[in-house]
Amino acid sequence: MSSLPSAFMDTLDQLPGFNKESFLEVHNSAERITSIRLHPQKATALFPELAPTPVPWNRHGYYLSARPSFTFDPYFHAGAYYVQEASSMFLEEALRQTTDLSQPLKALDLCAAPGGKSTLIQAVLHPDSLLIANDVIKSRAGLLADNITKWGADNVVVTNNDPRDFARLEGFFDVMVVDAPCSGSGLFRRDPEAVEEWSQENVILCSQRQQRILADVLPALKPSGVLIYSTCSYAKEEDEDIMEWLLENFELENIPLSIDPAWNIITSVTDQYKAHGYRFYPDQVKGEGFFIACFRKKGEEGITKKVRQQIATLPAKETARLLPWLRDAANLTFVDHKGEVIILRSSIATELPVLQKKLYLRKAGVKAGQLTQKELIPDHQLALSTCISAGLPAVELPLEHALRYLRKEDLQLDLSLKGWTLMRYGGMNLGWAKVLPNRINNYYPKEMRILKAGMPE
Repeated sequence: MSSLPSAFMDTLDQLPGFNKESFLEVHNSAERITSIRLHPQKATALFPELAPTPVPWNRHGYYLSARPSFTFDPYFHAGAYYVQEASSMFLEEALRQTTDLSQPLKALDLCAAPGGKSTLIQAVLHPDSLLIANDVIKSRAGLLADNITKWGADNVVVTNNDPRDFARLEGFFDVMVVDAPCSGSGLFRRDPEAVEEWSQENVILCSQRQQRILADVLPALKPSGVLIYSTCSYAKEEDEDIMEWLLENFELENIPLSIDPAWNIITSVTDQYKAHGYRFYPDQVKGEGFFIACFRKKGEEGITKKVRQQIATLPAKETARLLPWLRDAANLTFVDHKGEVIILRSSIATELPVLQKKLYLRKAGVKAGQLTQKELIPDHQLALSTCISAGLPAVELPLEHALRYLRKEDLQLDLSLKGWTLMRYGGMNLGWAKVLPNRINNYYPKEMRILKAGMPE
């Protein structure tokens, strides 16, 4: 890889736990770490041939001994796992130590694209919780929505808003995750081209932007609520200095975490406020560079008067037509949105009018599809959802046919089934096809299809 700039290395010398010799050695080595996090409702163990070993700070995280071709893995497209950098999976441990995950919570992942942290948060929250996954950039919010679709959860709302917009929801969130845009030095080993873009001037600009983001969004955190701040930067200006700035300017208190010494995570204590943050160095942990710190907003949570929100739910007669497609339907609410049925966890459905009024919503819950007089035309989101019935007509495809389906190619199958049918691989839904007397129509979304030719090696 490109040699690390001397100006960059000079900024690291005084950092807590930094070891220059081993740091340079790992950046100059050819080793690359691949890790995935399994979907707890879809997958158990995958890639047995790649000898997965657990990520120590995440219940569903695994290291792979080699990097497979995820593009040609139908499990990937089914949302059975998320390919996520191992250090950032520590967010689960931070959530477990700072929040009561046995209770329904309102959570915000502010800088969420492409979706790794959002899917992690959703997996550990109580199922009746509300998660808002946001990204300010329109194209990235679209990618985020696609990955949330693969994850299949009915309690996630994807938004495309500037951080300042969330101030309209004053005191709304119990927990807020801000994985802030940063100078990216923690990912130099994974992305050598980023080395060329590093400068101390950019570090300062990122630090200023991080302050703006945090100041804009903090009004939306309720008293006693938890803020989790993280970056993939080593820079003190983006890490410890931001901690000090938060404690200096806002009614926050730092939350120290309990760290297993065997994890080799470095605890950093700030000079003025003695606040604890946690540094991940790639020569000391099996992962990339990462920083995380946790805070609680001071003050007692007041009793808020709940205003009952009216939501246009589907009539009972139409709802009855949906029930055969779903499991656990008693906990679901159905909303008619521009001729399409949206499925939401009932516990969060009443929040939808408030969110629609205050934010730009890119995706909410699970799109079931379009109800016509004759039938439900099911949406791809329903196929990948965790609320879909296990008893619907389905065809188990071998790998070659699964990849043909995922390329949106014609399928030549001898089927006795008729009508809407789930295409599956390894017991996991890939999407819909409609079986007609003389052909099979492939309904895999064109924008999500595999474009590469070939088969996995």
